[in-house]
Amino acid sequence: MRLRAYNFGPIWLGLAMMLLCPSAHAMEHVTLKNGFELDCVRRESVGDKIRLYLARNGSTAMGEANYLEVAVDSVVRVETVADIQDPVIAVKSPSPATIMAAPTKEEMHEMLAHAGAAHHIDEDLLASVVRAESGGHVTAVSRTGAKGLMQLMPGTASEMGVDDAFKPEQNIAGGTAYLDALLTRYHDNVALALAAYNAGPGAVDKYHGIPPYRETREYVARVIREFNRRKQMALISQTK
Repeated sequence: MRLRAYNFGPIWLGLAMMLLCPSAHAMEHVTLKNGFELDCVRRESVGDKIRLYLARNGSTAMGEANYLEVAVDSVVRVETVADIQDPVIAVKSPSPATIMAAPTKEEMHEMLAHAGAAHHIDEDLLASVVRAESGGHVTAVSRTGAKGLMQLMPGTASEMGVDDAFKPEQNIAGGTAYLDALLTRYHDNVALALAAYNAGPGAVDKYHGIPPYRETREYVARVIREFNRRKQMALISQTK
């Protein structure tokens, strides 16, 4: 499957620049010379190398083997990343039919992979959107009325051909199609597409970039951080 060549855009959050000094409380976003970016919970100098300890399962709990070791001069910059909590989303009392329709982990993976293949979107990006939008709750409903795994507004769901936003396969298909349209609109700039997914393309166009809304900026950061975490863990599993 050929995936998009994503453009994550410039560092738009105004994060403070650091000079390779470890922080005890904040995550750090590390950029390497080869263009690879990752988040770490702490750094440790070992001779002419630096060990970057990575978060396990999205938390700060670390195993001693859960790190990448890189040359000191391969680090371009280190930025602090504010701790951003997952949003609180109301979850409807599901009907028996919805409970039966709730996907297993394997089924969720299959649905995300199928939708990603259909629109040439990385499955990990879709999974990151699902986590940020609903926390994986099929019956999640936002205060503005967005529904389901990828939090589709009624109008968007209708435009994307979704009859029941609480049906996982329909919701993921519709949300992926909408994200595909936004990525195309913003020339595969992931940050802008995510901002438009959260705040609407009108807001992104008005401000010629990510709108100055705290919720939107935190949302974009949350999705990209989760996407990076998934890629980090995949890289670690490949090196073991």
